[in-house]
Amino acid sequence: MARRIPGAGLANPPFPAMEVYDRLQALLTEHQARYRLISHPAAGRSVEVAAVRGTAVSQGAKALVCRVKISSNQRRNVLAVFPADQQADLEAIARAAGGKKASLASQDLARELTGCEIGAIPPFSFNPDLHLLVDPSLRQRHDEIVFNAGRLDASILMATDDYFRLAAPQEAPLIKGQG
Repeated sequence: MARRIPGAGLANPPFPAMEVYDRLQALLTEHQARYRLISHPAAGRSVEVAAVRGTAVSQGAKALVCRVKISSNQRRNVLAVFPADQQADLEAIARAAGGKKASLASQDLARELTGCEIGAIPPFSFNPDLHLLVDPSLRQRHDEIVFNAGRLDASILMATDDYFRLAAPQEAPLIKGQG
């Protein structure tokens, strides 16, 4: 069971993206995480964002909001996080969440659950209705990961071990080509 992030769930979604941006930095500072804020022009694709950040695409922590069908009348919302140079495996995400089938959440649902636009979602869940799943390869590839900070024009580069310490996610294989 993943540990709840301090302060998670205190605001009722939807909440403005600026709040996620501020809340994320406050969390990292409060828990003495090693991180650096990077301001940059907004970019869309992972390759483009990595270029403007000056980081490797494989350092990126991509966050997708998914809906997992648990039973005929039960769904679970999942924030699936994996290296940005990989592709998500929706069947693996469904299995990891204890479900039968996974699909990408609608743009409106993603915004409601995260308080962010698609593309700006950080790999942290501040919503108790959004379960955090992370592919373990994210831990193994780089000493630092980078991700959007709740806005398209800001990213955070942080120590990988600090991310896993603070987010305390459920870890499971989530990318194509894994077992």
